Amino acid sequence: MKRKLISSGSEFESKIGYSRAVVDGDYVFVSGTTGYNYETMSISDDVVEQAEQCFRNIEAALLEAGSSVSDIVRIRYIYPNKADFEPCWSVFQKYLANVQPAATMLVAGLLDDAMKVEIEVTARVNA
Repeated sequence: MKRKLISSGSEFESKIGYSRAVVDGDYVFVSGTTGYNYETMSISDDVVEQAEQCFRNIEAALLEAGSSVSDIVRIRYIYPNKADFEPCWSVFQKYLANVQPAATMLVAGLLDDAMKVEIEVTARVNA
């Protein structure tokens, strides 16, 4: 399969030189994704709402790549505040209960203080 680049339309993709997702072979690699809502051009103050929006953004990229949330094999959560991880568990349960990918949670600063979570995934491309 030829390499395919997927864009969210974020200005940072062209400024920094990255793609929202890259399909390469049997896998799609989705870049770290925040809870930024591209339809309203805003980000919620609530970490749970941001986590939900992260999955909406990830799901859109995966669908464009010929994949889906159910094809996720690896996920990384990045939180500036480790106390924000547990409140988001219900969102992860909603999207991943039947998927159960390999997972890592990291605590690190993010680009903007308004960002309370960033999620990166690797998924299989639908056969």
